[in-house]
Amino acid sequence: MADEKSNAEAYWKANVRLISGCLIVWALVSYGCAILLRPLLSSIPVGGTDLGFWFAQQGSILAFIGLIFFYAWKMNRLDKQYGLEE
Repeated sequence: MADEKSNAEAYWKANVRLISGCLIVWALVSYGCAILLRPLLSSIPVGGTDLGFWFAQQGSILAFIGLIFFYAWKMNRLDKQYGLEE
């Protein structure tokens, strides 16, 4: 029983760490690159516009979709590691 509880605590600690990392990346891309760093990124051309505008319009969406696939992949690995796979 204690081993099972220890395993569950380690699983959730790893899960919260993964979620926290994904949220940090999401915040950096969507708020950092698209809003806060936009003046710095405005001098870098990408596809006919500047990089700051690109992050605000498309980059943050693509980063979010990438984070979804990354999270699913990492959670499958965590589930297997802790013996919780379906």
